[in-house]
Amino acid sequence: MSITIKTGADIDAMRVAGRLASEVLDYLTPFVKPGVTTEALDKLAHDYMVNEQGTIPAPLNYAPGGHAPYPKSICTSINHQVCHGIPNDRALKDGDIVNIDITVIKDGWHGDTSRMFVVGNGSIAAKRLCSLTYEAMWKGIAKVRPGARLGDIGHTIQTFAENQGFSIVREFCGHGIGQKFHEEPQVLHYGRPGTLEELKTGMVFTIEPMINAGKRDIKSLGDGWTIVTKDRSLSAQWEHTILVTETGYEVLTLSAGSPPPPDFITATRT
Repeated sequence: MSITIKTGADIDAMRVAGRLASEVLDYLTPFVKPGVTTEALDKLAHDYMVNEQGTIPAPLNYAPGGHAPYPKSICTSINHQVCHGIPNDRALKDGDIVNIDITVIKDGWHGDTSRMFVVGNGSIAAKRLCSLTYEAMWKGIAKVRPGARLGDIGHTIQTFAENQGFSIVREFCGHGIGQKFHEEPQVLHYGRPGTLEELKTGMVFTIEPMINAGKRDIKSLGDGWTIVTKDRSLSAQWEHTILVTETGYEVLTLSAGSPPPPDFITATRT
């Protein structure tokens, strides 16, 4: 499969889809508190997407090769769950951390983004993991420009995370996105600078590092979807969809409620 280069019209459509995906997270934010079930969050998100936005929840019934259809409209990964957690009747507790991953389809185009939430009063260690994973994602984003290599992104994220004492999940990565949920290229969150595909204007892909407080080893649960850390250490993930522009990058999954970029981003972009 080759990497698709998006046209101006394609990019305009992806800006809309990306903003709408982020707005689902804005909508859910006040509901993420102790006592709410992830099932309830899924229903809130589904109804908002379908009834308010006129979008399609991309995860619902998504069935890549070898997988049973995914049964819900969002992914909710709690504490030691790395990714693809299935919403259920478990209530969030004070101190939990949860990743909520949203992908919408609008007019045939996908917008994909996720955020970490600290439920109630999180521990210092949990807050540090969430904060530094956010920073790691933006360290990778800052490397995006024409002529750079995908290995530059991965190396920067890996170096930053490991210097903080964390580990990078290797088995899952970012991906190209557009009219398909997952396209080429694969965007690894580890690697060597100057390696892998060269970035070109018009490429669109996600950067979504999964970072563990303990070891990087993972396993799959019996539901066929949920991935957890083998040592049950906390795991965090953030995700944005990124466009390679003529001069650098544009984040397509921003909305009014998006957390602000880290200071080192605003310092270099003003």
